[in-house]
Amino acid sequence: MKPLKALIISNATVGSNKLFQSNEHVSYDIYKVTENFDPDLDGYDLLILPNGATDSVAMAKIKHKVRAFLDEGNALFCFSGWFTNWVPGNRWIMDNSLKTSEVRYFKKYDRYDLLKDVDIDGLIFSHGISGWWACGYIETAPGAEVILEDTLQRPVVIIDEKTTRGTIIVSASGPVAEVTYGTTNHSPSMQAISALYRNFIAFVQHKKQTSYEKENRIDL
Repeated sequence: MKPLKALIISNATVGSNKLFQSNEHVSYDIYKVTENFDPDLDGYDLLILPNGATDSVAMAKIKHKVRAFLDEGNALFCFSGWFTNWVPGNRWIMDNSLKTSEVRYFKKYDRYDLLKDVDIDGLIFSHGISGWWACGYIETAPGAEVILEDTLQRPVVIIDEKTTRGTIIVSASGPVAEVTYGTTNHSPSMQAISALYRNFIAFVQHKKQTSYEKENRIDL
């Protein structure tokens, strides 16, 4: 299957080059936020906004470019809070009214098996402390599917294939990456994060491949 080409937007607050390492499934480029922020999204299959690395002001400047990118059938992963008006259809809401000791996450819908081999307890607990992973919740677009919800039945991971022609996968600022350097050193949590990310990548890769084969099919 053809590797994905992904662009990571980073404001250098985290080591994105360590969190996302190119492999046979995906090739990464990193674009740092600067005063003249204006990334070229042409040729990419996937746009990634890592946890802690989103500059919402900068992203708001290119929200129309992001929308066009998605309307071409591409994918967006946003694992950071502070996104409001630049993610099509979906909005992150900061809310810490629920005590972290009371936070739990539950599977809602998962028709694409995005939670396959993911131990949800690894996202709930780190070193026995709960509520470490997601922060706040997602106000979802119509038609978006909730993958994980919290104790108050608020969305914390969603997939949206309705707002645009592409795929939007968003967490409520919960870190997701193939390599969990700097996120947690708790082994079950690291495994859960990595498994979730690999499932996201496999889903987008399969979807792109299926679309390519369909568009290039020759009827005999």
